[in-house]
Amino acid sequence: MADSTSLVASAAPRALDDLFDTDTILPTAPLGDDGEPLEVLHDREYRVRAFRKRDDLLLIRGAVRDQKPPGLYVDIDPDPLTIHHMQIDLEVAFPTLEIVGAEVGIEVHPHTSCTNIEPHYDNLVGLSIARGFTHKVRELFGGPRGCTHTTALLQAMAHVAVQCMWSMRASQARRARGAMAQEPSPEQREMAWQFNLNTCHIWAEEGEQVRQLRAGGDFEPPIWASERMVELGLKPEAWRQRMQG
Repeated sequence: MADSTSLVASAAPRALDDLFDTDTILPTAPLGDDGEPLEVLHDREYRVRAFRKRDDLLLIRGAVRDQKPPGLYVDIDPDPLTIHHMQIDLEVAFPTLEIVGAEVGIEVHPHTSCTNIEPHYDNLVGLSIARGFTHKVRELFGGPRGCTHTTALLQAMAHVAVQCMWSMRASQARRARGAMAQEPSPEQREMAWQFNLNTCHIWAEEGEQVRQLRAGGDFEPPIWASERMVELGLKPEAWRQRMQG
């Protein structure tokens, strides 16, 4: 896999891990009928991060790791035992969301031949994340045609790439402040949300929100955006202005 030091440096002046909350997003351990915490048998963690390499290129970096708790397999073992650890780097063209580069590393695996499948993932290059990606990934890498854990990670990474349609727009607006920011064209506005079509009930193609957008309207700021703007002493409607530069 590519060395991560350059990515850490690009996040200066703050260290990369300082940019995000790193506490667990899972609730506390559930209790059994006796009131004691249930025994933990397995922990799977996905981590996906997206980076702007250029205004027309994203780097989506992902990893999946499976661990067993201390002492489960060997009672004297004091440490968690990693049984799977797979990593993927995808270079994705923006705004088309076509994969132009792919690198897979199967770092921790149960069988010596597990890594033989790594070159097969070169077939990701040329695929579009925009439409039909899930079906194509299953067709190319599902079952005996790939690594189960690597293929599952790919599905999570695709959603992050789509989320970057908004993030890249915000990044461009942030870097353009103080310069002459241009109002996005109708085509650019539509491109910013069209990848969300039919991904959930809110974005149903015949739904209210999409009808409003196609009529030239805009949707209200997300709840989390409005709440954060209020916390910062700003008006919620200012969110849209800051997104546009």
